[in-house]
This record gives sequence, C-alpha cells and structure tokens, in this order.
Amino acid sequence: MNLELNDLASQLIEDVTDGPEDLRIAQVDVPGNGLLLDFGVETEGGLEAGCALASICMSGLADIAIAPGLLGDIGWQHVVVQTDSPVAACLFSQYAGWQINVDKFFAMGSGPMRAVAAKEPLFDKLWYREEAEQVVGVLETGKLPGVEVFEYIAQETNVEPEDVVLCVAPTSSMAGNLQVVARSVETALHKLYELGFDVNRVRSAVGSAPLPPVAKSDMEGIGRTNDAILYGGRVTLWVKGDDESIAEIVTRVPSSSSAAYGSPFLDIFEAAGRDFYKIDPLLFSPAEIIVQNVDTGRVHVAGRVNVEVLKRSFGISPS
Repeated sequence: MNLELNDLASQLIEDVTDGPEDLRIAQVDVPGNGLLLDFGVETEGGLEAGCALASICMSGLADIAIAPGLLGDIGWQHVVVQTDSPVAACLFSQYAGWQINVDKFFAMGSGPMRAVAAKEPLFDKLWYREEAEQVVGVLETGKLPGVEVFEYIAQETNVEPEDVVLCVAPTSSMAGNLQVVARSVETALHKLYELGFDVNRVRSAVGSAPLPPVAKSDMEGIGRTNDAILYGGRVTLWVKGDDESIAEIVTRVPSSSSAAYGSPFLDIFEAAGRDFYKIDPLLFSPAEIIVQNVDTGRVHVAGRVNVEVLKRSFGISPS
C-alpha cells in the first residue's frame, strides 16, 4: 500500500512557493541541495503560514482552521483539526517521531518523509512505508538546517539531496506555535497506539486546542504548546467495533490519567531534570476525549479541561 503522502505534501509545497511573501515566509537558498522554506526562523510568518505548515505536516489529509472558543470565561481562539484519514494524517505523517541529529544540528522531524525513512517501530507495527521521488518534512527548530542535514535525510530516504523539501519553524513563532497546537488529534491517536488499541478502527476525528500566546523563547513555547493540548485539547473520534474494548481503554487516554498531570509542562520538565525521556510518556495526550461508536451509537467520554493551568501557562493574570 502506498498512500503517496509525500506526493500529496509536494502539491501543497507548490502552492506555498507560488507566493511565499503572502504568507510572510521565505525560500532559502541551499547550494546544490533541496528546497528550504523558512516559516519563522528569520521570517515573521503568520496564522495562515501556520495553517499551511500544519497541513503540509499532515500531507493535506486534514482541514486546519482557527475558530473562536472559550478559555474559562474569556473568548479565545482555538486551532481545529478535522480528518477522515486519521492514521495516515497523524501517525504516518504528522507525528514528530524522527530525531534529526546531524553534527551540531538537532530537530524533531515530522511530515511524510518519515514514512519513507520508516525508522520508527510504528511503521512496522502498522505495516506501512512508502517510496517517493521527493520527500517532504517539517522541522521544529530555531536554526536553519545546512547542507549536511539535507544530505543525511536524502541518504535515509533514498533520494537525491535536491529532492528533499524541509519546512522549518521554531515554537516561538506564529506559524510554529500554531502547527504544534494542531496536534490534538495526533496525540490521541498516538496514545491509543501506545496503549495497544487498533487505531485502524478510528475512521474520522476532530480535535481542538486553545492557541497560546507566542512565547519569547522556544523553551517557553514548548511549555505553552504542550499545555494547550494536555490541559485544553478536546478530541472526538468516530470508531468502529465493539464497545467493551473502548470502555476499557477510554479512561486511560486523557492526560489526566498520567501521574505527572497537574502542573504546567515547564514545571514538569524541570522536575524531570530537563530530560524529556524521564517524563511519563502517557502524559502526552489531550485533556478530553469523546469516542463515538459508529456501529452501536454509544458514546464514551473521559477527561476534562483544566482552565487554571492553562491561564497560568499562558500568562493570563487573574481579573
């Protein structure tokens, strides 16, 4: 099976490169190597750029929008994600599962290039990988990658360096901030995968999370974007099959099921000695999940939004 995720993402890249100035982004020269699009390292970017970046990250298999909502008693904008291809969009494409570590450059790699490299166990477990003439990736970093990064990705995906497309944005940018918060559905799908649930039963999904204020630093941005999902993410999944297996697992999906839950993410990070790998991996999931069984009509609900932690994280002073 080849879903041609990289081809789908490449079509979106063509749209972006037709008018990068409209998105306040820039195409950066990489001598003799690939295509580099700066969505916020040395450019301003914006909300439309963030939606485009999130869509590229999901290979165009989801609709990304900004919609009004509430943060407690405050009117607040939310990032809404809708997909009828949740496994392909989220696990095969969007999930940041590839550590790009070349010389002194480090970034977490997202996007459909992962499905070609297939370096993560989930591609074996879910029986998917693809070949592509051009690969597309998204890097969350505040540093533009050099030639050596393009060469490394080309080697791992069996393409030429000039056939590598990388979109880059730090978390402390408008576009980077938004594309991370567009991962509400992805965190739910990955949590289900980690819990051993058959994710192919999930047929459609909608998720939302509050869009945080853009942070002054990448570290603060990582904290706020994580908190947006952990304490404000709401996901609805349309699932086929029996209710017993859903009822058994649904309460284990929300972030509140983790012992690490309850404080802003940066406090949790500090308590773990600034080591991501010491944080309970089951924390990384949305605040609330609703599972609708399309075969039986039953609805399963678990979790809750934590407005208090969100306001602390977002720097909202009590009125």
